[in-house]
Amino acid sequence: MSASGGSKAIVAALVANLSIAVAKFVAFLFSGSSSMLAESVHSLADSGNQGLLLLGGRRARREATPQHPFGYGRERYIYAFLVSIVLFSVGGMFAIYEGYEKIKHPHAIENWYWPVGVLVFAIIAETFSFRTAIKESNAVRGPLSWKEFVRRSKAPELPVVLLEDLGALVGLILALVGVSLALATGDGLWDGIGTLCIGVLLILIALVLAVETKSLLLGESATTDDVRKIEEALVDGDRVTRIIHMRTLHLGPDELLVAAKIAVPNDDTAPEIAASINAAEERVRAGCPIARVIYLEPDVYRTPAPDPTPTPPSR
Repeated sequence: MSASGGSKAIVAALVANLSIAVAKFVAFLFSGSSSMLAESVHSLADSGNQGLLLLGGRRARREATPQHPFGYGRERYIYAFLVSIVLFSVGGMFAIYEGYEKIKHPHAIENWYWPVGVLVFAIIAETFSFRTAIKESNAVRGPLSWKEFVRRSKAPELPVVLLEDLGALVGLILALVGVSLALATGDGLWDGIGTLCIGVLLILIALVLAVETKSLLLGESATTDDVRKIEEALVDGDRVTRIIHMRTLHLGPDELLVAAKIAVPNDDTAPEIAASINAAEERVRAGCPIARVIYLEPDVYRTPAPDPTPTPPSR
């Protein structure tokens, strides 16, 4: 995904969540439903999260500086990690607190048509947002399953929006069930239980996001497909005969560092070796465009000598 990839899904989610947050809060004021209050805070937190993702994408496009010679591509990972923290603290913990308070001090829901109407509207709006995120993800995930896409994607925005939208939809259904049971039984305890379930759901999603973005922050290697492309581009069988060893690292979702020791003929002159390295770099950039920072060390490959230690006779 490019530096601006997924922005359509982020903006769609932002617009949906802002409108839903206002509607939910109005419904809470008229009905007193704790599920609606938890959901309004959830939508507000999600809106802030989408703002963080957009900010991270913008900051990541800054030019490299002497202090940060490899650029700011990892800003996108940092802001995605902040999203998981916001979702956990503001969304999940608040919902659990509000659910506990409602279970401890239950009260009937007033003006039932407000929470029910808003929840139905919110489910429709979130469905459109989720559909946009799915459409954007399908354009880049290729043959990967949804689970593999979330775990292996080097660009954090779409997996974050997908999980947020999925959590929002499930949370809305839980809120609707809780409100409906509270109305049917006349017992506000069910509203509190629904709120508590929303909090647990948000915390689980936040933990998944935190684990995945932590891995990206630590630094992940290129995908298997990109490694194959780089290896095929490096070795031409003439001036570069083999790869002795190679390491790759994502400096950002769209920028890859490649460091390799390559074998060259032992009778090559310095100008010939320099030309071979330049040609190899051009081939790598053509075969894998995100490989933008390349360091190649020439060497003469020697077959490892056999171990001189004699093998003890078998008994």
